[in-house]
Amino acid sequence: MTAVLFAFTFVAAIAAYIISQGRARQVVGGEISQLHSRPSYHGFYSFLWVLMIGWGLLIGLTLVSNWVIESTLMSRIATALPDEPSIAHELVLSDARAIAAGEVASKTDDIRMAIAADYSKVAGRWGWARVFLVIGGVLGAALLTGRVISAQRRARNRTEAIVRVLLAAMATIAILTTVGIVLSLIFETLNFFGKIDWQVQKFLFGTTWSPLSGVHTGELDADKVGAIPLFAGTLMITFIAMLVAVPIGLFAAVYLSDFASRRVRAVVKPMLEILAGIPTVVYGFFAAITVAPLFRNTGEAIGLSVASESALVAGVVMGIMIIPFISSLSDDVINAVPQSLRDGSYGLGATKAETIRQVILPAALPGIVSAALLGFSRAVGETMIVVMAAGQGANLTANPLEAVTTVTVQIVMLITGDTEAETAAGPAFTLGFTLFCVTLLMNIVAQRLVRRYREAYD
Repeated sequence: MTAVLFAFTFVAAIAAYIISQGRARQVVGGEISQLHSRPSYHGFYSFLWVLMIGWGLLIGLTLVSNWVIESTLMSRIATALPDEPSIAHELVLSDARAIAAGEVASKTDDIRMAIAADYSKVAGRWGWARVFLVIGGVLGAALLTGRVISAQRRARNRTEAIVRVLLAAMATIAILTTVGIVLSLIFETLNFFGKIDWQVQKFLFGTTWSPLSGVHTGELDADKVGAIPLFAGTLMITFIAMLVAVPIGLFAAVYLSDFASRRVRAVVKPMLEILAGIPTVVYGFFAAITVAPLFRNTGEAIGLSVASESALVAGVVMGIMIIPFISSLSDDVINAVPQSLRDGSYGLGATKAETIRQVILPAALPGIVSAALLGFSRAVGETMIVVMAAGQGANLTANPLEAVTTVTVQIVMLITGDTEAETAAGPAFTLGFTLFCVTLLMNIVAQRLVRRYREAYD
């Protein structure tokens, strides 16, 4: 029903646009020059109001109805099962919803059947109320916006004001979302450090990572939450990936922008960008099935012991995945360098290679650094390739031929494991917040380096 009302509101908004546009023309007898605002602005004004009223009522009534239904039924379940914990009450409500929807429930008894009947009755009432209110609001908005159309009505100004408010609201939501994410990381991190008696140094400089080893006692062992192996593995794999991606991506961008013919560029650039659309799980399979055996056999042939899951394999495959990001962005910024700089360099007798090295690359340095930072962030946040190619054990080593793990892999393991979310959330959020701080610090340093060595041109 929600999807139907959503679509109905959108169709009604389009109809209001067409009707209001025609109404504006009718008011002036077809003489559009007599209107303060063009007919399209009158139509768009009606379109926006119908859409906002309809979707606003739909979202608001859905949230209110869900809250009221859940609160009412949970109180009835608590009255019927006063000795059961809250999680048992939630299970009863979940089963009742499944029974009411005709689905299979984990258990069927009298209390669940009674709650299912109540749920169907209350949900039905709220559903019809939502239908009538949304339809009434949509029709009312369309009628009111159509009736106020006149030759002197400033529909363009009102429409632009609404759009500005909507844009400001979207920007505010984005900002609040970012603030909410950061605050949730901070609060969970403080809660985690409180559980280990604020021994922050053991988390930042400890070398043993096994945070759930003491879960059965209800306490975290401060001696087993050292995150050094995780960050060492993350930086090692990221460093290997950047060693692969940055030179290849940058050289490919230079070749495509200054050396390749149009025909070659038209073929090679799309082929490079195809790599960006390959799912990371495919890269993981490629690393585990093809690259890892190749490296292991090659290592045995020259007398080296290469683990089946190693940082080298994960880093190389991750670097291949990042190449199109760096290549595409670097190509764009190199092409954006003014042709006058190239012509001036050639006029002074410089070769093409000297022009690229001493003129074009310095001018494009900010964009190239931004591309490298994007690749770095992509490598730090990658999980699937590391899970399948580098391992999951927290191994502190400087040997890239051994198995290591990363911060993101451990976060996934903590959140998706069998341990209660409340217990595992602390270490996971703390790792996330620490990684956020490290990445932010590196971005700040990179931006300062860019500003310091940026070439300024008139």
